[in-house]
Amino acid sequence: MTQPTDIRRVALSLAAAGMPVLPLRQGKTPFGNCRTCKNSACGDRPNMKAAGPCCCPAPCHGWAAATTDPEVISSPAWAPAWRQAAAVAYHPGGAGLTVVDLDNAAAVAWARANLPATRTVPTTRGEHWIYRGTMPSSNGVRPGMDIKSLMAYARWLGHGTGAMTALPDAVRALAVREPAAPRRASQGLTVPLRGRGGECPHRKPTYLDRGIAMGVQRITAARSAVHATVYRTFLAVLSTHGRCGCLTQAHVARLFTAAQAKGESPRHCTDAWANALTTLGL
Repeated sequence: MTQPTDIRRVALSLAAAGMPVLPLRQGKTPFGNCRTCKNSACGDRPNMKAAGPCCCPAPCHGWAAATTDPEVISSPAWAPAWRQAAAVAYHPGGAGLTVVDLDNAAAVAWARANLPATRTVPTTRGEHWIYRGTMPSSNGVRPGMDIKSLMAYARWLGHGTGAMTALPDAVRALAVREPAAPRRASQGLTVPLRGRGGECPHRKPTYLDRGIAMGVQRITAARSAVHATVYRTFLAVLSTHGRCGCLTQAHVARLFTAAQAKGESPRHCTDAWANALTTLGL
């Protein structure tokens, strides 16, 4: 029987390699919300530092609790979970990866005939095919086939064999659904800017453009704590540019697009923006 110390040792090794990890219960499920966080009472956004969001130190938010911080993994708050843990999971999207979870022999055969070869890891009933790159996660893209990347977790089953290749369009296409009715872009991007409309104190427009580009890069580079990174980036942009009226919806759209590419929902983006405005008193 695997001991908790062995499971935690694996987790620390993976975290050191840049892979956000979390403990799994028996049955391959993450640990549920603690009493304080139950039913989203905490705001359900781990580790953000603004009104309402969750700062729970326990691993009680599934994939969103995954971390590469060894102090968190070894903390007393995580100790009870490790004592009960049956396995280690990781957040593929946080590590810049996509896992194609093939749950039976037929799915494996289809992948071998239709997808580019990449690193493979044997599972209980099939294989994990691991690609470099991220995309939205999606279950049931084909019979016996799920995609686990952003906002998902996968069980760690070993390093596997074969060279890892870049995420191909053939995998991205698996998650494409029939287009829904068009939605106005303003639904996700109509956020208060609250600038005072005065003369911008910045010497050149490129100063703002560079700031937005740096914000996008910071969000895109986040490997864990995506919620916190998005909020802190919004806070930094607004603290510099939020009072003079130079921010436009186009600038906000660039930040929101980067955040949503990392798995944030439009609602979470809007909430994080509003929390940053409130924190700064704008």
